[in-house]
Amino acid sequence: MARLGKRIGAIVNLPLLSRLVFHLRRLTGGVDRTFFLRLSLGLGGFVLVASLLVTAIEGPHDSVGGASSKFADSFYWGVTTVLGSGDASYVTTPPGYLISWLLVLFGVAIVAAITGALVGFVIDVLLKEGQGMGAAGYRDHIVVCGWNPTARELIGELGGDEYATRIVLVHQGDKNPAGTGVYFVSGDATNAEDLRRAGIEEAMAAVVCPADSSDEADMRSILAVMAIESIAPHVRTVVEANNPHHVEHFKRAHADEIVVSSRLVSRLMARSSLYPGLAQIVTDIVSGGEGSELYRVTLPEEYLGLSVDELSERMRADHSATLLAVSRNGNAYINPEPDFRLQPGDDAVVVAESLGTLAPLQLQPVE
Repeated sequence: MARLGKRIGAIVNLPLLSRLVFHLRRLTGGVDRTFFLRLSLGLGGFVLVASLLVTAIEGPHDSVGGASSKFADSFYWGVTTVLGSGDASYVTTPPGYLISWLLVLFGVAIVAAITGALVGFVIDVLLKEGQGMGAAGYRDHIVVCGWNPTARELIGELGGDEYATRIVLVHQGDKNPAGTGVYFVSGDATNAEDLRRAGIEEAMAAVVCPADSSDEADMRSILAVMAIESIAPHVRTVVEANNPHHVEHFKRAHADEIVVSSRLVSRLMARSSLYPGLAQIVTDIVSGGEGSELYRVTLPEEYLGLSVDELSERMRADHSATLLAVSRNGNAYINPEPDFRLQPGDDAVVVAESLGTLAPLQLQPVE
């Protein structure tokens, strides 16, 4: 039963089904339910009157039960005639033929109305999806808030990563600037409803990119982080900041990681001016292209108690990976003391051609 429940849950959580449910709720949210109640009563009353007339016109029935049985048969015939599968030989008099034709025309009108409604619903869904007015319906995805050159490169990097992570872009625009493969939500990253359409509550992480290099863009990024944290505090937020002086504001907004692009680039350029080729090495490490890449991985239990030198040797021998740092309680130990030993909960940052048999670090939700 548990396995069946999981399968049903997986079907219900399919992105396409979730999107259809969202659009159905959107279209029916402002509909007057009393109108449909009156319409249903009118349809039922029409078939009921037609059944009474046929019962009276066609005379007694041969089966046992008398008038009540005849009326039940007539009502069943009326319903099936409206649905297009009624028995044409049930009526034998001109008035009966007339009632039968009216029911057939009535049924055609119902089918046409239903078909028109379905076609209109499909067209509306396609139009809204194309305009970014739908809902992603994803789970464990990454939400990119804002569009700039960094976001473009970031999406390209994630698209080529072996994790094959789904991406949702929240951007105020009429069309998807990221192209195919990225679900587009046209909206404001500071708006709770737009974030929910992007599936922020089910996301793995959120990346906030400023629209431009101004201080005002940083302020909007801070508002976006606050909106995300208020809705989904367990989602990891990574922010690009323009001004280094705004880092403290981002921390107060509870951003998990803050990348100051100007500071990062300037320091890398300074080191590269002293040590030729360093920029290319760093680019190759963090890039998702060919060659070695950067990974943060969970360490197997049998590695507990090892020193950094022993861990480095095991990573090279077992996984063809080069150890860069050990992370413990949010702190990175890049060059620890010789007596440093691995403890439960430690993870590692390594450079390798692929994950191989290593397990990527699974971040725990923030309580």
